[in-house]
Amino acid sequence: MVGGQADVKLVSNAMANATRRKIMAMLVESNRSREEIEKAAGASMLDYHLQMMQQAGLIDQKDGMVTITEFGKNFMQSKTEKPPEVKKDLAGTKPIEITEIMQLLPCIADTTKFRIIARVSPPLGGALKLLEPLFSRARYSEKIGALIIQKGNIMITAYSTGNVTMTMIRSEQEAKDVLDDLRNTINNAIARGITPVPREKVKVDHAEIFQYLPKTDCHICGEQSCYSFAIRLVGSETTLDKCTPLLDAKYATNLEHLKTLQEYL
Repeated sequence: MVGGQADVKLVSNAMANATRRKIMAMLVESNRSREEIEKAAGASMLDYHLQMMQQAGLIDQKDGMVTITEFGKNFMQSKTEKPPEVKKDLAGTKPIEITEIMQLLPCIADTTKFRIIARVSPPLGGALKLLEPLFSRARYSEKIGALIIQKGNIMITAYSTGNVTMTMIRSEQEAKDVLDDLRNTINNAIARGITPVPREKVKVDHAEIFQYLPKTDCHICGEQSCYSFAIRLVGSETTLDKCTPLLDAKYATNLEHLKTLQEYL
């Protein structure tokens, strides 16, 4: 995808490099020309750096100018804020509303589907972690301050700052339906005022893992097929990083799904 918001893995990769962090800091101050960025950050691999950042949805490029996206601004703002203090219960938590759907862009893994960036208000902040048990498949990431929810093929990432991203959405109407369901589930819990009790994680089997593998049977992982790799992964006899084709950008969404599924193995 070019110019769209990407999943956590793509953003993490984009911001793992000092040069790219420097470029982002420059763009927070103002839009820059390629020439300005080249003078400040160097010409070495500049095209690659900008491509990584654009693929992650942090910047846009047009007519020689580089601009930071709304997602990029929100991401950089979240880096300067202190992580929200996790609450002990839902007392005082206000109901949320979906205030806007900011972007609807093609997915990397399937261009017939979309990636969504939306916003909820007020932000849930430290109450977000408490909501993890509401969803059959969800995990809270302390690192990014977000609740990652899997609903079928759809991956929802709700950030403590109020942003919500979704992948593998079929239409804007489906996006609205998923967001409405998310809002209702959370607001019902808030209205009851009872903090959800942690529950046992839903287990997954090798067939579900196989669904998100490249299915190339390339043998790079040392297995005879992607299916046998899935079986061994479920049995903790191999690790996900052995499947190096998953590092290709076109499998970015698949990789994020697989990382979520691993939480339930």
